[in-house]
Amino acid sequence: MSRRAAVLGHPISHSKSPALHSAAYATLGVDIEYSAIDVTVDRLPSFMDSIRGDDAWCGLSVTMPLKSAMVREVDEVRGAGAHLGVINTVVFEHDAGRVRRVGYNTDVAGIVEAVRYAGVVAAPHAAILGGGGTSAAAVAAAQELGARHVDVFVRDAGRAGDAQAAADAVGISLTVRPLTEAATAVAGTDLVISTFPPRAADSLAEELAGLPGTGAGVLLDVAYDPWPSRLAEVWHGHGGAVVPGLEMLMYQAAEQIRRFSGCDVNAAVIDVMCDSVGLPRRVF
Repeated sequence: MSRRAAVLGHPISHSKSPALHSAAYATLGVDIEYSAIDVTVDRLPSFMDSIRGDDAWCGLSVTMPLKSAMVREVDEVRGAGAHLGVINTVVFEHDAGRVRRVGYNTDVAGIVEAVRYAGVVAAPHAAILGGGGTSAAAVAAAQELGARHVDVFVRDAGRAGDAQAAADAVGISLTVRPLTEAATAVAGTDLVISTFPPRAADSLAEELAGLPGTGAGVLLDVAYDPWPSRLAEVWHGHGGAVVPGLEMLMYQAAEQIRRFSGCDVNAAVIDVMCDSVGLPRRVF
C-alpha cells in the first residue's frame, strides 16, 4: 500500500519540503506520496480528525503557524519537543491495529547540523532574532552547541514566551532585548539565528550595513525566499559565514525522512536532497 505524508502550514505554496522529501523517497525506493496542504490554526483540529483512521498516513511535517498548536493534536511528544512545547514532525506509529500520533522537533537537529557544517565555533556567543516557535528550537540548538547564554531580540517583549520557555527547559540563560539594540549587539557575534519571516529583517540589515565590518561569525537566516536576504548580503559583506534557511530545512527534513520511512538517510540521499532545492552537495 502506498503511504502518505505531507507538510502542513499557512501559507504553504512556497514550501520546498515536497521537493526534498520526494527526492529522498525516490532514491530510497520507498512508496511514500508527499504533498503540501494549506491548514490554518483554526482548521487544524478538523484536519487531524479527518485523517483519523486512514492507515495510509505515515507522517506530517509541520510549519508555521502550527508548531505550537500541533502539540494538542498528538498522543505523545518525545525528545526535544517534549521540553520545548513546539513540534514540527508527527509520526504515525502503527501497532496491533492502533495508531499513535507521536510528535517530535527536528528543527533543533536541523539548526545544529547546518551551523556545524558552516564551521561555528565551540561554545558560541549566540543571538536570536525573533521570539516565535522557531526561536524555541534555536535556543535549544544554541545550548546543544555549547552556548551558555543567548540574547533574544524582539519587537515586542511579550512575544518571547516560546524562547524563554525553551531556555528554562534546556537550562540556558536568556536575556530578552529590544530589536532596536540588535544591529550593534550582533555585529561580530559568533552565531546569529534569524527566525524572522522573509524581508522582516531588512531594516535591521540596513542598520548593520552602516556599521564597520567586524569579522562576523555564522548567520543562519531561516528565511530562504527570496535569497540571498538583505541580512545575508550584509553579513557576508562584513566577512561572516552565511547559512541559508534551506540548509536547516534540508537537515531537519532528513531526520523526518528517517522517521517516516524507517530507512537510513546516507550521503547519497543527502546529495539528491541538495540537488532538489539547488543546494551544493556536501563535502565532508
